[in-house]
Amino acid sequence: MKVVILCGGLGTRLREETEYRPKPMVPVGGRPMLWHIMKLYAQRGFTEFILCLGYKGEVIKDYFRNYLWNTSDVTLRLGKQPAIKYHTTPDEEGWTVTLLDTGAETQTGGRLRRALPHIGEEDFFFTYGDAVTDVDLAATLEFHKRHGAVATLTAVRPTGRFGELAMDGQTITAFQEKPEQEQAYINGGFMVLNRRVAEYLGTDDRTVFERAPMEALAAQGQLKAFCHDGFWQCMDTYREQQLLDRMWNEGRAPWKVWP
Repeated sequence: MKVVILCGGLGTRLREETEYRPKPMVPVGGRPMLWHIMKLYAQRGFTEFILCLGYKGEVIKDYFRNYLWNTSDVTLRLGKQPAIKYHTTPDEEGWTVTLLDTGAETQTGGRLRRALPHIGEEDFFFTYGDAVTDVDLAATLEFHKRHGAVATLTAVRPTGRFGELAMDGQTITAFQEKPEQEQAYINGGFMVLNRRVAEYLGTDDRTVFERAPMEALAAQGQLKAFCHDGFWQCMDTYREQQLLDRMWNEGRAPWKVWP
């Protein structure tokens, strides 16, 4: 089962870090935020990743092309017969990573649409490259398969300033991205989608998934909420990056569900 991760946004509110690299590559505890998100999925056995690149996508390509070099102890032999010996094997052995250029100006719905040909006909995970959580992804998938709707998102309770979900039990009846008033549950990402989501995306790269597509899914009862009251934290600002970095370095990172 594949995992699609949005990695192409500008990250303007984190300009201190994103002037030179895409937001998913901003480090937390010495590793890119993207690595932390991928580890969350890999720990549950989901190791087939599709990364939707855009702004400074070459940074992400370089990172994975040189992954073994960047993460291992090495010995170099120089001269006419150079050689490299790697002394360690990364825990990420077996990951499959598709690096998909989805355009510098493409919006979230357009990036998702461009990823669909690489997915096949099965359900798939879909999330953003700027948040971590301790949600049970396997339970999210089980919930999605049980209700049979097109889309499931993880509904979380942060400290305000995000989009609001109107809910009837576990069915989302209305979706409003970033309203002015405070809210209870918000869209935390970590979604599971059915291939039928293609019917809601149109053909325009400017389609924002969190607007017309999600609004239509909610209006038709095809958007469900897996409510998670545990840990969730995005990395929208430098302050939030510093918070996550400090949590990791102090050994109190709730999203670290791997050994």
